Amino acid sequence: DIHNLKDLTKVKRVVLDSVKKNGWSVLNADNEYSMRIINDLDSNVAIFSMNENNPHIVKFAKEGKITCIYEEGFVTIKKGDWKIRIGKAKDFPITMEGKARFMIENVLAASLASYLYGFGIEDISNSLRTFIPSAQLTPGRLNIFKFKSFKVLIDFAHNPSGYEAIEDYLKNVESTKKIGIISGVGDRRDGDIRECGKIAGRMFDYIIIRNEKHLRGRTEEEINSLIIDGINEAGRDVSYEIIPKEIEALKHAMGMAEDGTFITALSDVISNAIDLVQEYQTRELMEDDKNS
Repeated sequence: DIHNLKDLTKVKRVVLDSVKKNGWSVLNADNEYSMRIINDLDSNVAIFSMNENNPHIVKFAKEGKITCIYEEGFVTIKKGDWKIRIGKAKDFPITMEGKARFMIENVLAASLASYLYGFGIEDISNSLRTFIPSAQLTPGRLNIFKFKSFKVLIDFAHNPSGYEAIEDYLKNVESTKKIGIISGVGDRRDGDIRECGKIAGRMFDYIIIRNEKHLRGRTEEEINSLIIDGINEAGRDVSYEIIPKEIEALKHAMGMAEDGTFITALSDVISNAIDLVQEYQTRELMEDDKNS
């Protein structure tokens, strides 16, 4: 059973233990749990960080080892004192103009792995510049849909760290009102469900609580109560309502959207949510054609 991050680290380490001795394990130097096991691995290890002054990055540099860092807005491969910049993070579409910090972290990991595999810097840079995120290529990973007067974001975030990543992104999004559609996952700890509610209470102006398709051992009432406790803990007096079915919740949110509204739907059945939003986009386009 997995009860905490230490347990989760043990499970995810299985992948690292399967890497050949002459292979490479790529680890996040900003994650304390990753760094706890760094000396126990049989394979070669390379690390990445959003902070060039991260102590682990500094240590690797002194030892002449390979790292990938985010520095002065650039994604950079570093070995010892030698550096070569792959490009500005904001120029890579997957980072949403550099506004999505967690996507920059993903770029660091992918760039480092690609470099270690043998791809050239120019090839890595060109690939990152031409990879356009979309609901088709990256479903549930920061999918943004634009309407005439509002926008909809669909993402698979379902735990506190995922919610915090979305919160960090939304700080860089200008809008007149931020509406969130959220839920709790039944097999998570009470504290985790409350924490998701608390983060939602910080980042949204209005919240719609929906229910997961699979409750995983809890009742809807129990999950919703924990979420509401968390929302209240945020201390912002945020209004909320409960609409159990995800599709109905999304329809309601789009129906109440005003000019400049930004809707964030944290979904568990991504395909259904995407299909609905794209259907609404098609309707809007057809109406525009009729009126033109």
